[in-house]
Amino acid sequence: MKLKFILSATAMLAFMAAPVFAQHGHGGSSGGSSSMHGSSASHVDDHSSSSGKKSGHDSSNSGRSSISQKLAPDTKLAGKLQGLMAPGTDLQAAASGFKNLGQFVAAVHVSHNLGIPFDQLKAKMQGPPSESLGKAIHDLKPAANAKLETKKAEKEAHQDIEHGS
Repeated sequence: MKLKFILSATAMLAFMAAPVFAQHGHGGSSGGSSSMHGSSASHVDDHSSSSGKKSGHDSSNSGRSSISQKLAPDTKLAGKLQGLMAPGTDLQAAASGFKNLGQFVAAVHVSHNLGIPFDQLKAKMQGPPSESLGKAIHDLKPAANAKLETKKAEKEAHQDIEHGS
């Protein structure tokens, strides 16, 4: 009876934790860096979109179409992001492959703040193997404080999404 309870509790915890790990791009990172940089920008997408509805994180709400759907009507956010990227960048193409709007916006801020080419940062984050934003920063700009820069970009992304249109 005790074993059955323990197994049930363990299974429940595993199912509850799975969506949390699925949101982060830790992929094949090694060494303890994922715990240091484990907080990716995916959580900034939990807040209301410009329409006032919660965005959620199910599989039908991820990828290019979701980000495109959120960026298209939010001209204020799209304009701000466009200004942070290299001239002529196709915002929709740049957003493709990111798990959610928050992760994309944070990556744009990191690229701009640290002078890291966006395509290099995106390639590190999307892999293979995929890496967290912090790990990608560490790889591309070792002298930067990856943890601090990740938190800064997440805060900027949160503010941008909250104050979009």
